[in-house]
Amino acid sequence: MLKTTTERVEFTGSTGEKIAGKLDKPIGPIRTYALYAHCFTCTKEFIGSRTICEALASHGIAVLRFDFTGLGSSGGDFGETNFLSNVQDLIAASKFMEDELEAPSLLIGHSLGGAAVLSAAKHIDSAKVVISIAAPADADHVIHNFADHVEEIETNGSAQVKLGGKELTISKQFLEDLRAQNVTQGLSDVRKAFLIMHSPTDNMVGIENAGRIFAAAKHPKSFVSLDEADHLLTKPEDAAYVAANINTWASRYLPRPEDKSQKWEGHVRVSETRASKFQNWVQAGPHGFMADEPKSYGGTETGPTPYNLLAAALGACTNMTLRNYASLKNLEIGQINVEVEYSKIHIEDCNECEQSESGKIDQFERRIEIKGLRDPELEQKLLSIADRCPVHRTLENQAHIVTNTKKKT
Repeated sequence: MLKTTTERVEFTGSTGEKIAGKLDKPIGPIRTYALYAHCFTCTKEFIGSRTICEALASHGIAVLRFDFTGLGSSGGDFGETNFLSNVQDLIAASKFMEDELEAPSLLIGHSLGGAAVLSAAKHIDSAKVVISIAAPADADHVIHNFADHVEEIETNGSAQVKLGGKELTISKQFLEDLRAQNVTQGLSDVRKAFLIMHSPTDNMVGIENAGRIFAAAKHPKSFVSLDEADHLLTKPEDAAYVAANINTWASRYLPRPEDKSQKWEGHVRVSETRASKFQNWVQAGPHGFMADEPKSYGGTETGPTPYNLLAAALGACTNMTLRNYASLKNLEIGQINVEVEYSKIHIEDCNECEQSESGKIDQFERRIEIKGLRDPELEQKLLSIADRCPVHRTLENQAHIVTNTKKKT
């Protein structure tokens, strides 16, 4: 399991209001991105939502969960929303991800959020996998949550309803929109992989709903029974089970980690983890590792410092250059070890250095050990070869650095 971190995000929803979200992601390489929709009147902080998203992040999947318009920390009036606006919020979230992160490969929805995901799927081209959890086959299934107020809503145009401990305004247009939405209609035209997850003992949204969704979707599709789980997945172990199944089942439809790596020489991507002040994840082709600062500088010491990395580059290049030369010349030499120490020294302490405006200059002191070497003449030859190391030459020459803003694609 990977360590994870969570960061706050914000984007504009379907009605122009600010939508509050959280991005759960691994500290390290991200396999892919997912978009998560919570259950009816729940929020992104609901225990089931949070547990699933954090568990997926531990598997390398970054997940955006957010509050629908008028709920949780998002702006807007819930009384002016409806099922269709929830679908539009999902599409807006997907667009935000495409512009600022990466377009989602997975769409995941719980309960009414699952119905919204099924309806939004045909509008989100990047999604390869669609996952519904305890979703109703018809949006109007949630009306039973406020059945005692339906007559009042139809007569007065709205009613104050207490749902999940919250006072919410349910409008007539919200009611009519729920009745008008057919979640399974057109589902057979959505060419994506479907995973339907449902508990056979769900007493809020019956298992027959999963059967209807499964029948409407085209292959590839699968069903996972969430035995003994309640509708809201209030037990952390049930939510974790959902996440584990999503990770395993969806993997065959997602790009492999190596497919996403930059393999051409010289390309490195460095990204803040946001887990601490200086911690960064370095992705060099298919290889990844942390970079950080010591605790004395405000870091957390989870990886080498930038100057450690620079010194490591010089040391590694020196070893490789010497070993390559020895191979070409058929030299029988033992293991090569290089120690590199970085410091800033006063210019007057360096006889071979050019003047510096600051009065100081960067110095890399390199100490080379070649085991088994007894020939002083060969030793001097190898030291001169070490100076031909490409990184050595780069550091001694004035490199040209071009900086610009990465254009969004």
